[in-house]
Amino acid sequence: MLKRIERSRFFVIIHNFIIILVFLIYNCCPSDANKNVVGVGVVLDLDSNMGSMVDLCTRMAVSDFYAAHPNYTTRLNLHTKNAHTVLDANFAVLQLVKQEEVSGLILGPHGSKQEIFAAAIGETVRVPIVSFTARSSALSYEENRYFVRTALDDAVQAEALAAVCKRFEWPEVVVLYEDTDYGRIFLSHATKAFDDVGIELAYKVSISTSADDSRISKELNKLKNKPTRVFLVHVGPVLGSRLFAIANTAGMMKEGYAWVVTDSLSIFLDSVDSDARDSMEGVLGIRPYLFASENVKSFQERWKRNMILDMDTRPITELNIHGLWAYDAVTALAIAVENIQPVNSSLSDVNTRKYEMENTDFKISSLGPRLLRELSNTKFRGLAGDFELVDGKLKASAFEIFNIIGNGERKLGFWTLERGVVRELTAHGEPKNSTSTKELKNVLWPGNSFTRPKGRSILTTEYLRVGIPWKPGYVEFVDADYYPGTKRVNATGFCIGIFLAALKVLPFAIEYDYYIYNDSLSGNWSYDSMLQKIPQEYDMVVADTTIWAPRAEYVDFALPYSESGVVLVVKNKKPFSIWTFVTPFSWDLWVAIIAACVLLRFALYASELQITDTSEERAVGPRVETPGMNHFYPIEFLVFSERNRVSNNWSVFILVCWGCMAFILMQSFTANLSAILTVDQLHFDFSDDYYVGYHTGSFMKKFLMEQLHISESKLRAYNSNEEFNDAMSKGSKNEGIDAIFDEIPYMKLFLNRYKSRYKIVGPTYRTGGMGFAFPIGSPLVSHFSKAILNVTQGPYMNSLELESFGPGYSSQDPLSSVISQGASGLTFHEFGGLFIITGTLIAGALIYSKRAAFWPPNVCWLWGPPSNGDSTHALVVEDYDAVDIPNNTKEPVRHEHHVELRDLRDISVRGVYLYD
Repeated sequence: MLKRIERSRFFVIIHNFIIILVFLIYNCCPSDANKNVVGVGVVLDLDSNMGSMVDLCTRMAVSDFYAAHPNYTTRLNLHTKNAHTVLDANFAVLQLVKQEEVSGLILGPHGSKQEIFAAAIGETVRVPIVSFTARSSALSYEENRYFVRTALDDAVQAEALAAVCKRFEWPEVVVLYEDTDYGRIFLSHATKAFDDVGIELAYKVSISTSADDSRISKELNKLKNKPTRVFLVHVGPVLGSRLFAIANTAGMMKEGYAWVVTDSLSIFLDSVDSDARDSMEGVLGIRPYLFASENVKSFQERWKRNMILDMDTRPITELNIHGLWAYDAVTALAIAVENIQPVNSSLSDVNTRKYEMENTDFKISSLGPRLLRELSNTKFRGLAGDFELVDGKLKASAFEIFNIIGNGERKLGFWTLERGVVRELTAHGEPKNSTSTKELKNVLWPGNSFTRPKGRSILTTEYLRVGIPWKPGYVEFVDADYYPGTKRVNATGFCIGIFLAALKVLPFAIEYDYYIYNDSLSGNWSYDSMLQKIPQEYDMVVADTTIWAPRAEYVDFALPYSESGVVLVVKNKKPFSIWTFVTPFSWDLWVAIIAACVLLRFALYASELQITDTSEERAVGPRVETPGMNHFYPIEFLVFSERNRVSNNWSVFILVCWGCMAFILMQSFTANLSAILTVDQLHFDFSDDYYVGYHTGSFMKKFLMEQLHISESKLRAYNSNEEFNDAMSKGSKNEGIDAIFDEIPYMKLFLNRYKSRYKIVGPTYRTGGMGFAFPIGSPLVSHFSKAILNVTQGPYMNSLELESFGPGYSSQDPLSSVISQGASGLTFHEFGGLFIITGTLIAGALIYSKRAAFWPPNVCWLWGPPSNGDSTHALVVEDYDAVDIPNNTKEPVRHEHHVELRDLRDISVRGVYLYD
């Protein structure tokens, strides 16, 4: 009995201990049972890939958050509703708000109509509506503050797309968008963003999700015939897969095209089938940048394990950014609910105040406004990046730019709102400080091309048909080789070089094929007949075709790429002989010069005649030479000036005049002789004995007959420089020619080859130069004209001329250096004024010097020094016949007297003899 009592007492003690332990555990370790639970509704299509993926992400978000924060006093309770259609989604929203009285609601991708309905309900009952898929919305934030978007806004994505297209220098873009409200709103954002960077949205094409392949193919074929070659695609994965497969079949996924996809497709590339993925080779794409942190990698692994466990009831899918946005949205709601202090069941209840809406009673939530306020202030680093709401939408973050290559992708760079397009980012999403950050990595474009598409093609056909002549001569300009086996044409030459260089400058890409004219090398051909095949057989002609007014009636020309003008080339005959040195002056000028020398000598002799003393001490005038030699004194004065001094000032004046005249004559002689020795003196005139050559097939025959009025019987056609040279060597009398009329480029090439054997003479007849021909009204004319200006004015021109024509040829050389102006000898008429002036001055000097014959001047001899030393005296002889002069000077003097030297300044002195 005692043992039974003791045993009972033991069990009581144990029971009480267990009760106390349970009580302590219950009070010390909080459980979900005594947490403040806040209900949040979730509306998804659980049977879709997106719905199943997001549902798992939201459930994992709740478990991960409270596992990391076990001491939080609040708990989110997700009320998930399955909705297949928009109508199902609307009923689910009503049920969650009215019956289950949730304090927040998360919406799946059911379209803009469902968002508008849900936003209206949320605004009515003051419950935050969170959407993780709405990239754009027609709802204004001021009128719908309870509608929150945790996905990046399409306006930001449009700015990123515009920056990428601007980086590739595309002038215009075609937008292909899905015909939904989202698509139309994105188009409005894209229009503004591209307009801000100066890019035109040339065409805007909407495609319905229900459109069949034939409808899509028809739209693409219309765009194929348009010039724009850059396509921006904003469609979902289902429509996008079909679109690119059809574009590949239509031949729009080849070189010269560029395709860019938005994140409406790029996020779901893993769900695109392999055939469609192969057709997207070379496509560019952008999508929100997701940094692969350790948290993201860990979550992806756990998500895959959990998804495998649910595969028996859910469709197979892949995790994408939408799942991470949903995960972060749940985390943000959990943080916001915890920040509302204190939170209890009364706060989570709804008011009893009624609100009537279409016979439906709603209770206004008292927790909703506080939850919205805390949600708007919540900031944290989530799986998808930094979470922060600005005006009810997720703050803008970086986009990554990638290139689709095969079944994989290659990152090219990034875009940020602050820095634009950059090459690399740090782990925190900041651009790296690198010299290469402004350049994207190399892109593989459609058609396995690494050449950047220029964005525009002005052709309405697939290939540009380029006509080129096949001719026997002047292959330096155009030369063509045809390979019958492959039917391929290889073209070279100066004109082809200009054409290829212009293609590189054009703002759009052109694919072309060469078509040969005169492939039989027939002699009965012409440039006019080739141009008349535009546009029936050719889209343009690339050849040495001259821009000529009659041709402008049936074709349009781009700006010329060569010199313009027609010139005459003749043989460089040099009529030089042993008497060439006298040709600078005509015979009358030579006679005038000789006569001037003789007359000048007589003038000097007459001026110096009064002093003829032979004494070297007295005679200061010119020596009296042999009479025959006196006539060469003017020439002797020029050559031996130190031996021909004169004593009379008027003689010096005469010699100065003669020297000036002689200097002018000598300089004129030198200049004219140089011209005669370097310039061709052939005077060419057309007569019945002359024949003129011209280029076969050119417009020269018609030009010579109509404008120069040369008889057709005097014209002979030749194909090449060799034929011209042979004909010129024979001459007209031997079935050849004596002159060539042709365009400057041909003749400069001809003269460059045969050097000094020929010369260009006469005037230059104007033409338009050589240019490319197009159909009348072709838009290619203006583009090629601008491109040709860039080519001809750039450094490439000289190297192209050197490559095509060889050294010595340059279009920059002035033509005046090879044109003869026909210099001739100078006549007496050109120097008549010089002779008159010089003769007048010499005659005046001679007359003035001979005035002593009528008024004899005084002659003064000075004796030095006077006896009294006062001043110097002189003996002035006024009229002398014979004076007995000291120092054996015997000449009679009739009168003499002594005067002071200072008194002699008014006396004309003819001669002075000094004595010590």
